[in-house]
Amino acid sequence: MRKLAYLAAGTIVLTLVATLTFQRAPAAQQTAAPASDSVIAPRLSPQQVAALKGPRQPIFFRHDIHAGQYKIQCQYCHYSVGVSSEPGIPSVATCMGCHFAISGSDSVSKAEITKLRATYDPTKPMEGQKGIEWVRIHQLARHAHFPHMRHIKAMGPNACYTCHGEVSRMPQVFQVNNINNMGFCITCHVERKVTRDCTVCHY
Repeated sequence: MRKLAYLAAGTIVLTLVATLTFQRAPAAQQTAAPASDSVIAPRLSPQQVAALKGPRQPIFFRHDIHAGQYKIQCQYCHYSVGVSSEPGIPSVATCMGCHFAISGSDSVSKAEITKLRATYDPTKPMEGQKGIEWVRIHQLARHAHFPHMRHIKAMGPNACYTCHGEVSRMPQVFQVNNINNMGFCITCHVERKVTRDCTVCHY
């Protein structure tokens, strides 16, 4: 019990330090003009959200805000993609790294961040966290293998756009390419002059 109390107190202290740090430093950055390649994510009405392509997720996570407007690299959240065959879904702790301090700028984002915070208990170990049941969007056929780490290594950190489309401009992620069409993969391998041996993907 005493360990939990120490853990909770330490988490609160770290949160306060992070809050004070993030409130002071970004103030100057927020007034700076956006970079020429910046994407300003639009505010969406409930009707526009309902009309978006792709499955509705339990939390309306906006890739166009995180990856587009704020330029957070895919690998920051999908941190295992460079070393694993699967890109991995970020843990709630990864999200809370920022959202301990960032509460949202409007009622819609505040409501979604409140849902996120409700799934996280800093007093519990990772195994005890409730988690979020995300709806999978890209599902590769079971007879094919796509080792993400090899593609990231060969094509660089922006390789994600090749298959997943321009996620940084998507308010809600949807499937852009038919990743189960072998012709899609073969075309990419031919363009890049890499092997087309069957055993590369089918093993």
